[in-house]
Amino acid sequence: MGKCGKVARLAVFVAMMAGPALAAECGEDQVHLKGDWGQARFSVEVADDRAERNRGLMNREKLPMSAGMLFVYNAPTSVSFWMRNTLIPLDMIFMDSTGTVQRVHSNAVPLDQTPIFGGNNIQYVLEINGGLAERMGIEVGSVLQHPAIDPARAAWPC
Repeated sequence: MGKCGKVARLAVFVAMMAGPALAAECGEDQVHLKGDWGQARFSVEVADDRAERNRGLMNREKLPMSAGMLFVYNAPTSVSFWMRNTLIPLDMIFMDSTGTVQRVHSNAVPLDQTPIFGGNNIQYVLEINGGLAERMGIEVGSVLQHPAIDPARAAWPC
């Protein structure tokens, strides 16, 4: 196993072992995910306006293993993403207004301009390193915790 594989597995192991401690922290700069597979925490940049969402993770040569970008829309909408000017493979995790995962697109191809349809009624999208969602087991039905999600609607409120 290469160095990257070992680092990825270690990051996943540490995130999953932190389980109960994750629920205690809820901040703008991090998201928590949980499902039957366990729990994980990612440091995130939040893209919550049109300019930030349009720029996304473009022109980045690397993304730390435990980092990502959370796209926040004001209301549920139909979303499509592309990889224009994006240099690294990404997983895109599409969630509804409750923070429940509706779709996972794995390993989006760098620089590909083919639209990636995320679905209808999507309000949050988390981008992380390509292949990580599958390695961790993040799947439809997993839930996200973040202060941007209305606590009255959240499947996993802060």
